[in-house]
Amino acid sequence: MIDFKPIISYIEPSEEDIKEVRNLSNKLIEIINITARDNGFDAEAVLLGSVAKNTWISTDDKEDLDIDIFIKFPLNTSTDDLKSQGLELAQKCIENFNGTYQERYASHPYLTGNINGYHIDIVPCYDIKDSEELKSAVDRTILHTDYVMKNLKRYQQKEVRLLKRFMKMVGTYGSEFKVGGFSGYLCELLVLHYGSFLEVLEGAFDQWKPGYQIDLEQHGTTHLFREPLVVVDPTDKNRNVSAALTLQKMAEFRVAASNFLETPNESYFYPKLIDCHRETIRNEFKNRSTNSIILTFPAPDIPADALHPQIQKTEKSLVKILENGDFKVMGSDSCSDEDKKVVILLEMTTWHLPPFKKHDGPVIWDEENGKKFLQKHPESWIEGDQWVTLTKREYPDAESLIRGTLTKMGIRRLRVGKHLKKKIMDNYHLINVLDFLIDENLDVEILKFMHCYLHKNEFLTR
Repeated sequence: MIDFKPIISYIEPSEEDIKEVRNLSNKLIEIINITARDNGFDAEAVLLGSVAKNTWISTDDKEDLDIDIFIKFPLNTSTDDLKSQGLELAQKCIENFNGTYQERYASHPYLTGNINGYHIDIVPCYDIKDSEELKSAVDRTILHTDYVMKNLKRYQQKEVRLLKRFMKMVGTYGSEFKVGGFSGYLCELLVLHYGSFLEVLEGAFDQWKPGYQIDLEQHGTTHLFREPLVVVDPTDKNRNVSAALTLQKMAEFRVAASNFLETPNESYFYPKLIDCHRETIRNEFKNRSTNSIILTFPAPDIPADALHPQIQKTEKSLVKILENGDFKVMGSDSCSDEDKKVVILLEMTTWHLPPFKKHDGPVIWDEENGKKFLQKHPESWIEGDQWVTLTKREYPDAESLIRGTLTKMGIRRLRVGKHLKKKIMDNYHLINVLDFLIDENLDVEILKFMHCYLHKNEFLTR
């Protein structure tokens, strides 16, 4: 087995980092609490999340670290007061540091901002003591932080860091919709359950199958959940902590765990360099001998957690429309830089179809409808006891079907996110992948996306 000490040394925050983050957090809390007192608001700011639990990972990019400041309000505070006072305190705090911020929405509005290069979330919540007092989903963060701080042993903080880093490098970390992977809290609970990073990997390999259950506090409510992995929230028996984890990411993690256990390698904890050469990717698509097309359009100005569900909804709907039109889709994927562009990739084994298709009519015993069918289709014939005819296809190739769908009338068939619809209608581009890859100025992230589409297990092994 490999020596984890150098890895832990690399991913564990230095004393200087910890001091800097703690000092900033304390200043933020102090300003919010002073402002609350001066304005007569009954509110108190506290530090929660991975910084409070000391399970955060050191990174070269400060923005990869989330500093979570929650503003607690008494349970008798009205929702309107919590929103207005919470946002006012958050705004004044960030402005005091000359930082930038955006308003986001979870159960209710909160601010996400940037101060001195650090990503800051300032979230109003209710000061609950147990899940029975829960008034909004974000309130649970208080309980989660308290539970981990009370139960996670000091040496296990390193184990959590190893698990988070491993998951991040194999592409399974992050419970946001874009990823559908493991949350930080879920990582902490897995270490609490199994004991260490290696024991989590061994448990995943030996035990996990869809429906596997973990109930640390023996709440006895695992039967309430149907997700691929069930981890009952120790602080709320009616919640599955792994509800956002997709079967895909659960399976990917198990495979990565198996690969690591079979051939331990420290490279699993560092970014994997991949071949993003445009010509290489173009040749690989060419060698597949399929027909692939790229749909691009401008990204709407909405938060990432709202954008990605709409993109995936649109992608899946396009696939369904193509397959309903008898075009076989071998694969699809989508991505966005969340700022300028959305990309949807569709790879098809069927591109052109005959101009006519067979259309089934009523059975011959149905005299009334049979006569109507024959009047409309006089060239019909009988197969078994059913009338059959040929009808002309509206769209003889996949591209014409996609373009027909992306019209004012056709888009009604598409289950498209409301924010995407206008962007698509105003300015979309449809281009063959091989032509798309001629462009020498393609963004490296687009090339990485296309490489990973071709090599889906790229990060699961070293």
